[in-house]
Amino acid sequence: MMELMVVIAIICILALIAAPSYLDQMIRKQIVDAVPLADIVKTPIAAAWAIQHSLPRDNAGAGLPAADKIVNNFISSVTVQDGAIQIVFGNSVNSAIKGKVLSLRPAVVEDAPIVPVAWVCGNAPVPGKMTIKGENKTNIPAAYLPLNCRKPGT
Repeated sequence: MMELMVVIAIICILALIAAPSYLDQMIRKQIVDAVPLADIVKTPIAAAWAIQHSLPRDNAGAGLPAADKIVNNFISSVTVQDGAIQIVFGNSVNSAIKGKVLSLRPAVVEDAPIVPVAWVCGNAPVPGKMTIKGENKTNIPAAYLPLNCRKPGT
């Protein structure tokens, strides 16, 4: 009976150690699953850069519906601000990131608009020889961000 109690105690300790890691992974998965909604916003922004050599200031300038109309299970709004895409998490997302923002900012080559727009997620570094546009409003804790949205080493 004593051996059984020790085994149960060890299993409980291991479960307590693994639980926070699992929660972080679950939140990261919600972010990864939600972000493809921004693909509908990326296309008109990239087209504006290629054709006009400027970025739309807001949703209307990009030919998109109001921010609160671009939603899914985990996103409550998607806003264009000076070419940057600001994703606000809400609806049925984990409460740890509800109301938090993830920014997707366009990186461009100023003197070569034919070069496709590269999208910088959150706190990720800017690609070499490119200029980033828009403000980074990302306020999601680094532990929850997918690897491609983090600063190197975090």
